[in-house]
This record gives sequence, C-alpha cells and structure tokens, in this order.
Amino acid sequence: MPREIPTGPNSLANQLLVAVPALEDPTFSRSVTLICQHDQNGAMGIVVNRPSDMLLGELLQQIQVTTGDEILRMHHVLAGGPVHPERGFVLHDGEQDWDSSFALGNGLALTTSRDVLESLASGTGPQRALVALGCASWGPGQLEQEITENSWITVPADNDLLFTTPLESRWQAAAGRLGVDLMQMAGYSGRA
Repeated sequence: MPREIPTGPNSLANQLLVAVPALEDPTFSRSVTLICQHDQNGAMGIVVNRPSDMLLGELLQQIQVTTGDEILRMHHVLAGGPVHPERGFVLHDGEQDWDSSFALGNGLALTTSRDVLESLASGTGPQRALVALGCASWGPGQLEQEITENSWITVPADNDLLFTTPLESRWQAAAGRLGVDLMQMAGYSGRA
C-alpha cells in the first residue's frame, strides 16, 4: 500500500484547481491541476490537461525501457508544470506499491520511481495512469492567496475526468462538475 501524503486540516489535496478564464499566466491558462499535497509548507500538484511534445514511447526509449504496446507508446506525456520539468511523475490508480508511491485518496497514487514505468511497459502496471514531466508548486499561503484573488475554482478530484475525459475537454468538464460554464464567466478577476 502506498504511503499517505501528510496534509493539513484545510488541505486542498485531492482537489482539482481549475483556472478561471481571466488567468492569463501562459503556464496555467485554461489548466486543470490535481493538488497532490497541501499543508502549511505550501502545495504541489500536477497539471492534467496539457500534453507535452513528447510521446510516452519516446520517454520510455530515453530511459531504455521497451514495450511492444503501440497504444501505450502513442500516449502523450503531460506537461505537469514548470517546476522540475526533467522529473517524471506517474499519477495512477490501484493499490500496488512501487519504490516511491504516495497515496492521494480516492484510489489514486503518485509515483516518481522508474519501476512503475517498467510495469506499464510490460503490461503489469496500473490499469489507468497519466505520465507527466514537471509539477506545479506554491509556497506557504500562496495558493490560498491565488484562490481568494479568484484565479482558481476548486473541484473534488474525479478519476473518470482524470483518466477518460479527453485532455482538451478537461478544463470545461472539471468546472462543469460544479455547474460552472467557464465560457459564461467574465474574462477578468478582481476584488470586491
């Protein structure tokens, strides 16, 4: 069983951050980010709707892992965020534990070790997985401040959205879980 990531009492862990239309930061514009860890020291998450220029087959080849699964090879590696863009993160379901796995809740885990990629390549890995390079992070209080500034809406994580909704539909689908139509939101944010 993967280790639990510690969280604080007001943690946003296992929530999706959905960028509001007014968020103009090119890294996070129209993004959906799964918050993996959130406590008094800050927050860390993985952007789950931005394909990178790399296919999983290319990544596997770079780390000298082979697979005969052509469908797996054609999956896009996600651009998980601007922090540590050289580091791999695998968001997946299942109870299996790899060398560096952390339970996120709702049957999700985050693994940063090579063995999960080897298992995926051999067909013995998790049923559903997203592979990302890089992550997003916020310092203490930074994410809370951005939320009060109306840069994000939060939505409970949904495994179907993460693993079956097409990447290009995740932004609107995530907000739609709360009944929010992002195309009807004002294109600006501010304070009252």
